[in-house]
Amino acid sequence: MSISIKNITKVYGQQKALNNVSFEISEGEIVGFLGPNGAGKSTMMKIITGYLPQSNGEIKVMGLEMAEDSLELKQQIGYLPEHNPLYLEMYVWEFLEFAANLTGVKNRKERITEVIKLVGLGKEQNKLIESLSKGYRQRVGLAHAILHDPKVLILDEPTTGLDPNQIVDIRNLIREIGKDKTVMLSTHIMQEVEAICSRVIIINEGNIVADKPIENISQVSESHKVVKVQFDKSIDLGKFSAIQDVISVTEVGAFTYEFKTASDKEVRTHIFGLAVELGLVVLELALVEKQLEQVFHDLTQKK
Repeated sequence: MSISIKNITKVYGQQKALNNVSFEISEGEIVGFLGPNGAGKSTMMKIITGYLPQSNGEIKVMGLEMAEDSLELKQQIGYLPEHNPLYLEMYVWEFLEFAANLTGVKNRKERITEVIKLVGLGKEQNKLIESLSKGYRQRVGLAHAILHDPKVLILDEPTTGLDPNQIVDIRNLIREIGKDKTVMLSTHIMQEVEAICSRVIIINEGNIVADKPIENISQVSESHKVVKVQFDKSIDLGKFSAIQDVISVTEVGAFTYEFKTASDKEVRTHIFGLAVELGLVVLELALVEKQLEQVFHDLTQKK
């Protein structure tokens, strides 16, 4: 197990930022760690990386306990915080060489060359960091995070402030890096999670409210199913609303309707049967899957 979090609580004065949080991340997983602002995402990441102490609970990374093996554990982690800390007055190569000296990287020149190639900084390596675009500064931050070849990579909002092309570049880079590392990724961009993550953990007000493989996340918040049906003409809403286990029927387009049904009930055969009985032609009949953005909204909106 790459990351093991057990009953982590973090209290700031009278405010509880994390409430008995537990989860595990296996080697090779790319996990999206999502939550609204103030939910506890950055706090959790800072605790995992050793930047903040927890109030209670146990953390293990690559089998090492933070309380007992703090220095060795940190060597297993690469961390890119939300606000990328760079020395803007240094050159790219100079900065990475400085970082390599601090962390005791072996074969420094070869490793820096390898990392620069991996993150696509070849043409920028002799430039001042302050002269780089936001996208290239993020690449420098990623290079710094992986320079010591950690097993675990923690990325807090790695594409914040980037334009669409830069987002795609960084997304592809994370996917490439994730081939041989465990990645925990925090972001507000749902398409990013859907594109590169195999699993989603959602936190809200310091509590884990969802933890599912990405392909199953639509099932998390559903208290009902939605079936979309298109007919060849208008229907009698009263007759279709009377089908057993149908909660409501809403017209959403030309001869197109959404049937809200009990979550554990299959009503498509009943809808089709009634349509045949009434002489209607069914042009479309499909179960509507919730997108990650809607699931996130359902689980984190204030009641």
